[in-house]
Amino acid sequence: MSDRAPRLGDVIDDYCPRCRLLLNHDVTSLFEGEVAKVTCRTCHNAHDYRHAQVPPKRRSKRNDKKSLMEQVLASMPKPPEPPPAPPAPARKKRDLWAEVERIRAQKKG
Repeated sequence: MSDRAPRLGDVIDDYCPRCRLLLNHDVTSLFEGEVAKVTCRTCHNAHDYRHAQVPPKRRSKRNDKKSLMEQVLASMPKPPEPPPAPPAPARKKRDLWAEVERIRAQKKG
């Protein structure tokens, strides 16, 4: 910026929170000779002047959630062992010819 004081309508660089980029802005408000509010020339979003400083990157929520889940699972007691399954009942072997003879006897009688 030049040596003169900023005036309404001047174009300055600032960080736009909507575009998430450092872009040209119009000065829309002054307070005690300092820039107070600006309007993005790309998306027309009006916001406080951020002095062209890009905010620090956010931490990823996925990593936070994953580590929290690991902490919870580590603090939980292990589940008890399931009881052994009862032995399966022995199946009788069916004599199909005996079944056929039984059905024929029912139809005749």
